[in-house]
Amino acid sequence: MNIFLRELKANRKALIIWSVGMFLFVLSGMGKYTAYSSGGNNEVFEKMPHTMKALFGIASFDVTTMSGFFAFLFPFLVLATAIHAVLLGSGIIAKEERDKTTEFLMVKPVSRATIITSKLLAALVNIIMVNLVTLFSSIVMVAAYNKGQDITGEVVMFLLSMFIVQLIFLSLGALLSAFMRNPKASGSLATGIMFGAYVISKITDLTDRVNALNVLSPFKYFSYENIVNGNGLSIGVVILSLLLTAAFSVSTYFFYMKRDLSV
Repeated sequence: MNIFLRELKANRKALIIWSVGMFLFVLSGMGKYTAYSSGGNNEVFEKMPHTMKALFGIASFDVTTMSGFFAFLFPFLVLATAIHAVLLGSGIIAKEERDKTTEFLMVKPVSRATIITSKLLAALVNIIMVNLVTLFSSIVMVAAYNKGQDITGEVVMFLLSMFIVQLIFLSLGALLSAFMRNPKASGSLATGIMFGAYVISKITDLTDRVNALNVLSPFKYFSYENIVNGNGLSIGVVILSLLLTAAFSVSTYFFYMKRDLSV
């Protein structure tokens, strides 16, 4: 429990910054809805090339409606929270060696498994808080700007899918940090993999010929079009995503228990 509380306190400032940042992100994003929803933009969107619409995430959505606009805004939200999750996962494991506090931690009468569990639970609390801030900000801002049908249910589904993506990247960051001999570099590698997954999601938006690559990108695990259409999340994909998270987490324990820690 002491390690858990210590990690929460150590990440308190970063949590506040990220939470405020996500609130401002949602606020500024929704503030643009008035311009997108004006009738004069319809013709502009229709004339825009498919490639351009795919890159901006509006190929399948009518951004003049609140439902379509939130679907357009959402990929940027999930990218931001994925960055937070992957850096948190790698940093919370590697920071003892980075800060030369490993010896202090290891002399305590607790096992390595307890240390990892406490750290991962603290990281989980952090991503839950960031997700909840984004969720409530989105619900409030959507309600403030929406003049049509209520889409609170869709917003909840979007943010639930985002939470699952956060879990995947959190556990991936932790795994790389536990596995790599140089844990200081794990954050860079984890972030690189995350951005690579995002690039893959954009490539498959441009063409259907490489859709098989979607398995490498958690950003493409859930269909935003299905959420907009009221079909929610695929249970099969949710289960597989949670199994992937569990596999990354178990591997984190395995490699951390085996690794020689530098002091």
